[in-house]
Amino acid sequence: MQGLHLTGDLFECGCSAALLTDLEALSTLCRDATNEAKLTIVDEKWHVFPQWNGQPGGITGTILLAESHLAIHTWPERRGVTLDVYVCNFTEDNTGKAEQLFDDLMVAFRPTSQVVNRIIRGDLANSEKSADAAPAGGVARSELIFDWLNADSGYGYTASAKLEEIQSPYQRVEVYDTPQFGKLFRLDGRLMTSEGDEFFYHECMTHPAALAHPNPESILVIGGGDGGSSEELFKHPGVKRIVMAELDPVVIDISKKWLGSIHKGVFDDPRLEVRIGDGFEYVKATQERFDMIVLDLTDPDTPAFHLYSEEFFRMCQRILKPGGMLTLHLGSPVYQADTVRKNAANLGKVFRHVAPMSLFIPLYGSLWCLAVASDSIDPRSLSADALAQRMIDRRIDGLRYYYAGLHQALFTLPLFVQEMTLPPSSAAGNSPRVQQLRAA
Repeated sequence: MQGLHLTGDLFECGCSAALLTDLEALSTLCRDATNEAKLTIVDEKWHVFPQWNGQPGGITGTILLAESHLAIHTWPERRGVTLDVYVCNFTEDNTGKAEQLFDDLMVAFRPTSQVVNRIIRGDLANSEKSADAAPAGGVARSELIFDWLNADSGYGYTASAKLEEIQSPYQRVEVYDTPQFGKLFRLDGRLMTSEGDEFFYHECMTHPAALAHPNPESILVIGGGDGGSSEELFKHPGVKRIVMAELDPVVIDISKKWLGSIHKGVFDDPRLEVRIGDGFEYVKATQERFDMIVLDLTDPDTPAFHLYSEEFFRMCQRILKPGGMLTLHLGSPVYQADTVRKNAANLGKVFRHVAPMSLFIPLYGSLWCLAVASDSIDPRSLSADALAQRMIDRRIDGLRYYYAGLHQALFTLPLFVQEMTLPPSSAAGNSPRVQQLRAA
């Protein structure tokens, strides 16, 4: 009886349809994953259900293990899968093998959402030992929160609880509690921000541009409904007004309720004006001018794609004051190279100075690109001493990622990132060899 039991209900799986309807494809996947986990196959039994209303039937199957079993059932009409893995741990600990098998199958099926149960089975003494890992009854509920970086790669975390989920008219809004990063915020299955690592993104999205500007007073934030960017910008004492143009009021409501450690009460600041509606239409219609625009958006491959267009960048250019600056994220140069290349090219068609940055963002599991664009200010031209003095003058402290000495490092790009984000002449001019000769 002593062992580990893992069960999972997988919904809206993004895998090939063959894994849900083709016996050979599904059974091969399960055998290969079982062997890879070094579990011992004793026998297996499979059944393919007949067609229903002209649609392929699902498949149910069991692989008998020396350690216990793997059971699986597919629901092609729902693109769903149920998983059941059990291993006995009486004579040896097979926990790692079971978890590897379960996780490998989860990744193969690519669910949009899932509910996972981790059940510790055993006698009373074993249950007591497992008390830290499971609530009363020996059942620990968890969910793998997974985000696909492209069609072949993804990244994710285990959640200990789903705190809230709302389907708004625009998107599915979710907040989870996670062991790694605390509260985690997700939109339409895409990881947005978390308590534990938000400072990587929000500090670099805001301060390199804001400090390069001599005195930003009025700022437009498109998106940014978690409040993190606005909270950072208000650390600059000259900022008199921020307009947040957020499409979805549910995002703001959820952020106010759950993400206080990220926005730190910024929604109560009278200098913040929230405008609910389409950011594209707001920029198109407004006659106001801003010192900075922050495009704190979902990824370029979401419905926000038109906010990364040359047309929209020109619209932003129109409403920037002289000396104004635009800052945004471009995507992952590793997993979304074409997207990063396209976004950087569109910026270069509009603005005189385009300064890409790169940094690793833990939540996204990847090197990530941001950028600052302007017609008159190049943030790369400021020295560390000048930036340090501005931080002193503006009394900016308490940051966890960005500081004056890091500024130039953010804009010092790996060669492959230079090649996809900078014009050929600029990329060549910024190569390490050229920089070395200049220094000499």
